[in-house]
Amino acid sequence: MEPENIQFGGGSPVTVLHPLVAVAMALAIVLILCLPRKYVIAPAFLALFLIPKGQVIVAAGLHFNVYRIIILAGLARWVASRRSSPPTAGFNFMDWIVTFWAFSYLIIYSLQFMEIQAFIKSLGVFLDALGGYFVVRFLIQDREDVRRTIKVLATIAIVNAVCMLNEQRTSENIFGLLSGNPGVPVRDGKIRSQGSFAVFITAGTFGATLLPLLVWLWSDGKSKMISFLGIVGATVMSITCFASTTVIAYAAGIVGLCFWPIRKQMRLVRWGIVATLVGLHLVMHGPVWSLIEHIDLTGSSSSYHRYMLIDNFIRHFGEWWLLGTRSNGSWGWEMWDTSNQYVAYGLSGGLLTLILFISIISRGFASLGTARKVAEHNRREEWFLWCLGATLFSHVVAFFGIGYFDQVQFAWFALLAIISVAAFEATSSAVAQVQEALTSSYEVHAVSS
Repeated sequence: MEPENIQFGGGSPVTVLHPLVAVAMALAIVLILCLPRKYVIAPAFLALFLIPKGQVIVAAGLHFNVYRIIILAGLARWVASRRSSPPTAGFNFMDWIVTFWAFSYLIIYSLQFMEIQAFIKSLGVFLDALGGYFVVRFLIQDREDVRRTIKVLATIAIVNAVCMLNEQRTSENIFGLLSGNPGVPVRDGKIRSQGSFAVFITAGTFGATLLPLLVWLWSDGKSKMISFLGIVGATVMSITCFASTTVIAYAAGIVGLCFWPIRKQMRLVRWGIVATLVGLHLVMHGPVWSLIEHIDLTGSSSSYHRYMLIDNFIRHFGEWWLLGTRSNGSWGWEMWDTSNQYVAYGLSGGLLTLILFISIISRGFASLGTARKVAEHNRREEWFLWCLGATLFSHVVAFFGIGYFDQVQFAWFALLAIISVAAFEATSSAVAQVQEALTSSYEVHAVSS
């Protein structure tokens, strides 16, 4: 049965804020506003990821999750120092696409319902998305910021892994004690640990998609202990949530890394994948996306639901392409549960929002591909860019089984910000080398003349 207020209008009617959370939030805000910019990522991310989504301040009927308050503090810091710390490469093409995507969702979702509550809800999503993205763009400016960010994410993975293992042992969620609800979800006899995240599958997705970044940090040689513990933590998070989506996303990151030896033949690989999918679609009894229903790596997965969600999404294209739709609950059993990021954006924001979201992904791969070709003679730089591509691929796979709606979305925004920094640095370094070579050549020619 479809839950009430699945779209908007739900949530706690009163403020739910544990005293420890209030102190942690206040401390984080002070540090965000007062620390040097390069150190702000630590308190900001620790507060964003380790304070549960259920901790909320209700004011005049508006819900401010703690992470929204942290985002507002980060935006205030950015505004105060935007002249001294502009985003790397200025306002780039990725920034424009993300901005258009966020506005598209806001406008189309509001038009779909034509209700003030829907508009308020979409404003909250807008703040989470655009505000969260630009906060991390401001905080991640160079390679040292990238390293620092990954170390913080590794720390978060370690903390969550310990707590998620404890959930397997005691059937109690330590973070749930903050709201007086320490219970953990159980399906088919398996405890699905969730740590500080809103649901188990986003917790596992955070760990799964973090793996390639931690592999790069370990290979970088400067932070082997924290990167190794982070890899262990990310693996524990991926496994203890008992979700096929997270296991597949984890494997996707590994597969992406394993393609490193044939990195110069990826065009052939991509076309080979396309040809394989087309061939399967022609010879299979069902559509090629029906392969999803056969994936069950934990013995308790909702594979058939994921397949039917995509199938109905395609078959009902005429209902959602313009302004999305709110009638998907009538498409079949539990079709209200949009556990697919692509489907979720299509149903809520129409075809335009979906296209813009896919454009963000496409731009990310294109930027990394161009930067990798530029950096071909710098193996360490090329490997860093390849690890970012593997991370992006892991997210793309995870999107087929989950919609990002809690803290995990900030890991996604952090990756986009890191890609912008990495692509800019690789291109700038190549341009500088060419200019230096031309200058040297000119000087030699002048001397010889």
